[in-house]
Amino acid sequence: MSRLEAVWVMPYDQPGAAVVTGAFDILHVGHVRFLRAVRDRGLPLLVGVEDDARVSYWKGPDRPLHTAAERAEVLAALRFVDGVFIVTGPPELNKPAEYIRLFAPMHPGALAHTAGDPHAEGRCAAADVLAAECWELTAIPGRSTTRILNAVTTPPPTP
Repeated sequence: MSRLEAVWVMPYDQPGAAVVTGAFDILHVGHVRFLRAVRDRGLPLLVGVEDDARVSYWKGPDRPLHTAAERAEVLAALRFVDGVFIVTGPPELNKPAEYIRLFAPMHPGALAHTAGDPHAEGRCAAADVLAAECWELTAIPGRSTTRILNAVTTPPPTP
């Protein structure tokens, strides 16, 4: 496979949805508030879960903690999520052009990301090509999977 593909877990086939992608390794309140804020802007919400090989390539060999199928299942259980798909493909395929090809059949109305996302510029460029809006939402301070993992794996300082 030399391109990204969407493997639908909770299909949604109407145009104009807001699309978000990520690892979503340990679903936490930051994820929930971000996803709800995207949905609250009025468009249906599609969530793409990066597959295990892609997450491991980007985040390290100990990640993800949960399989893509499990992460997708948890996201599909959220009442404000309208569709869920797993993003599969070689991990080095992470440029806007690959995501444009992936998202084009979905006819998104918006691509959403959090402020500070290192791929924000590429996401907005992709949104422009797809004739979609680019939404940047504020991240929830202090809420990240990496922070949670560091908190549970780092012993407390000795007094």
